[in-house]
Amino acid sequence: MLIKFKSKASGDVIMLGESGKEMLRLLGKDAEDSKGIFTAEQLPGAIAMLKQAIAAYKALPHPLQSEKPTVTNDDAGDGVHLYQRAFPVLELMERSLQEDSYVTWGV
Repeated sequence: MLIKFKSKASGDVIMLGESGKEMLRLLGKDAEDSKGIFTAEQLPGAIAMLKQAIAAYKALPHPLQSEKPTVTNDDAGDGVHLYQRAFPVLELMERSLQEDSYVTWGV
């Protein structure tokens, strides 16, 4: 399942399955909704939640990663963390807020 975040203010941000659902849950939306919207009025709160989640994740102690990636059967994006996936969504939301626009997904 693909989740595509869209706005008139910026290009689309596409996320795969669980990563997209995790982003929706983080933003306080129902991850099972196939479509939805962040209104211009909701964007400041969503942006604040994303920034807080990014800061919290970065503050956690993480083991040093080796230069060579570990091979696993996990298809959830080896080596790509939530805060890295959140930056494009954050940028999309910030641009939308500047233009007093909205962000949708699944539409």
